[in-house]
Amino acid sequence: MTNRHRSVVDVYVLLRRVDGAILLMERANTGYADGQLCPPSGHLEEGESVIAGAIREAAEEVGVDLTEAELGFAHVVHHRNADEEGRIGFFFVADTWRGEPINREPHKCARLLWADPTNPPENTVPYTAAALSQISKQQPFSLDGWDHPLTAN
Repeated sequence: MTNRHRSVVDVYVLLRRVDGAILLMERANTGYADGQLCPPSGHLEEGESVIAGAIREAAEEVGVDLTEAELGFAHVVHHRNADEEGRIGFFFVADTWRGEPINREPHKCARLLWADPTNPPENTVPYTAAALSQISKQQPFSLDGWDHPLTAN
């Protein structure tokens, strides 16, 4: 009998202002991609849907309240890192929310900034930048880090 593969599932929330800019967070003191930028995001918790996880992460990290109706599906990426570990990332976009985004985790985030998702800053986490590139092309799915024609990088 073969072992079934299990992937980490990540959820990302692209809070998008009227001018099209999205909110990014500069990671700090986490041991992963410190000094790099990514949207509010995190891993699913046991028994949690991707929607519930996205809503929770946005509240925990930047203090905004979202409803399921405010989240629109943007993209899913199957990513493999340099250690050949796979993960699946679901990206959602929200144009409305309640509350002003603030840094609720200063021990993990150095700062918040708004950026053009079609031209993210150089220090954006590569996995996130690859997904943003595909989202800007209105592609609902991509592979990143796999040796395959659909690979984004």
